[in-house]
Amino acid sequence: MVQWKRVVDKVLEAPVVTSFTRLGYDVRSRIDHWTPLADYDLTGRSVLITGATSGLGRSAAETLARCGATVILWGRDPDKTERVRQGIAMASGNEHVESVVADMGDLDAVRGGAAEVLSRHPRLDVLIHNAGALTTDRRTAPGGIELTVASQVVGPFLLTTLLLPILRVAAPGRVLTMSSGGMYATGLTVQQLEMGDDYKGTEQYARAKRAQVTLNEMWAQHIDPTDVVFHAMHPGWADTPGVAASLPMFAKVMGPLLRSPEQGADTLVWLAADDGEPLHTSGGFWLDRARRGLHKVPGTRRTDTPERRLELWEWCEHAAGVQP
Repeated sequence: MVQWKRVVDKVLEAPVVTSFTRLGYDVRSRIDHWTPLADYDLTGRSVLITGATSGLGRSAAETLARCGATVILWGRDPDKTERVRQGIAMASGNEHVESVVADMGDLDAVRGGAAEVLSRHPRLDVLIHNAGALTTDRRTAPGGIELTVASQVVGPFLLTTLLLPILRVAAPGRVLTMSSGGMYATGLTVQQLEMGDDYKGTEQYARAKRAQVTLNEMWAQHIDPTDVVFHAMHPGWADTPGVAASLPMFAKVMGPLLRSPEQGADTLVWLAADDGEPLHTSGGFWLDRARRGLHKVPGTRRTDTPERRLELWEWCEHAAGVQP
């Protein structure tokens, strides 16, 4: 990125409103002359995406299908997943759209879904962790783990571990995580991932998203990048059914400035498709096709210690019952 473009990007990045809204997307995509996603040919590549039946996940899945990839939709509702599968296949003209039905918060279901994928596919080029929702009340997933953490931290940790053998066949495979800019609001607090009675959905969601980004870096340190690369990203503020349902006032006030689902999912698809920096680096956290810092709020950096990172990794191993 030439110097004047870096200056523009930093000006946009400083206030969250300009960076996270459609303004940031519009300016950055124009000044950097982004390659249109439609120009990528993914014929012969396979992509599994969780949370693929609505919002950003559905948008990303359809774009990947239009690019020619074999797309495996992972959803928890059989009827909805099948309707979306048929819709994406029809809209994209791609007959290679499959589905797996499993709840990411149910670890036994994750194991079953992974076994189904392994039985069908000897190779997986891209695994995308996109499933996740912001809940207003505390819910417990099967197995006793708080639902947000089960579906967005432990479930993805387990699924990544189980699918590593076929990701390695792609050499390098890619594991991508849809995080959130909300993670900037909190530090790494492993003990609070299991909240008690004083439950605040937005805070728990932010903690889970912070954990995702930390684990993304740790996976990148743990796995040889010639085997599998790891990246996390956030979509900015996008207009999705999930945002409308969980943050209705925010959606109403910010409506005109929110990104479309396609804009929110752009960097995710780019990370899956581009054979430049996304393929030759690992451990990045991205927004608008550029790596971003991990801390914006004072104090959060102090919580990001090697000891807490190791504690998070070992907690996930124990909760998922695996050792990658």
